[in-house]
Amino acid sequence: MAAPMELYCWRGDHGLPSVDVDCLTVLAYAKFAGAPLKVHKITNPWRSPTGILPALKTREEGSFSQPNKIIIQLRKQKYNADYDLSAKEGADTLAFVSLLEEKLLPALIYTQWVDAKNYVDATRRWYAENIPFPLNFLLPNRIHGRQLERLRLVRGDPTLEPGEQLEKELYHDALECMTLLSQRLGSQKFFFGDSPSSLDAYVFGHLAPLLKIKLPNGKLQQHLNSLENLRQFCTNILVLYFPSESREAPAKKVSNHPDGGDFDNEPHKRRNQILSVLFAVGAMLGYAVLSGIITIKHTPAQLEEPHGDDEDDEEEEE
Repeated sequence: MAAPMELYCWRGDHGLPSVDVDCLTVLAYAKFAGAPLKVHKITNPWRSPTGILPALKTREEGSFSQPNKIIIQLRKQKYNADYDLSAKEGADTLAFVSLLEEKLLPALIYTQWVDAKNYVDATRRWYAENIPFPLNFLLPNRIHGRQLERLRLVRGDPTLEPGEQLEKELYHDALECMTLLSQRLGSQKFFFGDSPSSLDAYVFGHLAPLLKIKLPNGKLQQHLNSLENLRQFCTNILVLYFPSESREAPAKKVSNHPDGGDFDNEPHKRRNQILSVLFAVGAMLGYAVLSGIITIKHTPAQLEEPHGDDEDDEEEEE
């Protein structure tokens, strides 16, 4: 009997089981392979066993991150969505996954995390509203920095900086990639016939956010919507494998306060602003102390002038 496994991933919204590309890929693969996972949809990556999302926790093998490592582990547990593929289809899968990661993924990172209007009005807003307080003041910018580093890594340029020329190159490659995927899919239900495989999971994971998340600058979305078979491909997977999420609910503002809906209203708004400033100042002071910018000198206590109560040090756990 296979060891129990737990999957930690970003929670869903916009009619998606998760808002994250990598989480969507793993969730789709697990569904296609019939893997019995206990899924934890969370908004604090520090709650996962690896500190990042997605993460697969197993009893015997430990914990794993990154879609390819998680999929390999699921295959070791005999949950293989590619079991019936031929050698040629297996080679095609590797080629198209590489194409996705080289041509489409950089543009997805750029459009969600680097494009200023999309990041401020859509991406950062969603994470700030859903990550619990006070981490929602810290994690969105930290994730933004990691995504920019990921873009530089994928592009092979550690000095890469956003700009019109970079955007033009990324979007050109992405539109070309989506067109090739559309031609390869044709009129089939899935890329290799009537049964989904890992390639379908990767394509779904990359395209579904473009299809469902509303972005102010939607150049990639416009092209995807013009490719009817890819649009229908994503919709079919949502309906067949994630029926509860596919029925998109009206958008609503998520409160980070567990005890009521008036958290963002006066007089609580002023309190939240003060707490935000205090949290930011505390974070900066903590960084300054840890990095050596500020040093604290300890002076010996004067025994001849004792105080009534000793003051205990306090430790804060994040």
